[in-house]
Amino acid sequence: MNPSLSIFLLLGITAFSSLVSSSGDQDVLQTPWPLIADGDPENLWLLCQSWRFAVEANNLAPWRMVPLACGGYIREYMTGQAYGIDLEVTALEASTFARSVPLAHDGKDAWVFDVDETMLSNLPYYAEHGYGLELFNGQEFDKWVEKAAAPAIKSSLKLYKEVLDLGFKVFLLTGRSEAQRAITVDNLKCVGFRDWEKLILRGTGDQRKSAKLYKSEKRSEIVSEGYRIHGNSGDQWSDLLGSDAGNRSFKLPNPMYYIP
Repeated sequence: MNPSLSIFLLLGITAFSSLVSSSGDQDVLQTPWPLIADGDPENLWLLCQSWRFAVEANNLAPWRMVPLACGGYIREYMTGQAYGIDLEVTALEASTFARSVPLAHDGKDAWVFDVDETMLSNLPYYAEHGYGLELFNGQEFDKWVEKAAAPAIKSSLKLYKEVLDLGFKVFLLTGRSEAQRAITVDNLKCVGFRDWEKLILRGTGDQRKSAKLYKSEKRSEIVSEGYRIHGNSGDQWSDLLGSDAGNRSFKLPNPMYYIP
């Protein structure tokens, strides 16, 4: 390993350890990355790659926003070829699995999809909000949702249509509010998503629940109706963990925000 990189990472580990030991606040996990951002640009790029890997592996949870020093890296990842390739690879693996499932053809074989950053892309919104450099603002995001302008994630649309053609019943399970049902349906249909079995949104009684609990409960309801969940696609670990998560889960990349 490059000696300068070794020293760079050692400083990061030291800062990380001292901060974690001095505070019980889990948000402190966010802090060490900006503190060690004054090194060589190449080393910083490697460090930001490491940060993104930790995010995708769920090793950094919980976190609140992208470290300031990694803003340029995340922007380049989200707008460059790498993000698109990662999406394509995930969809291809999901497609391979879907085609391998021996369906019962009784109308009870199911696939669950999240919506935001899984079917619909909110990149136009996040482009104006630093690709995760800003703390999430629910009111501002709701204004974006009301525009019904989110484009489809093309690899997900292809997978979605293939899953339907194979004979799966598709359930859309989103953290959006029930009040946003009509606008969400309009947006989904406008970009090519149709023929789902059910669109599930947060009702009044779900508003204070974590995403993991809420989605676990809704999946359990699907299973209680006799459906067998084979596949589960989402961009957050809270989409994929918990009860009745399905036989296989497929995590789409998203280093812009974290939902517990």
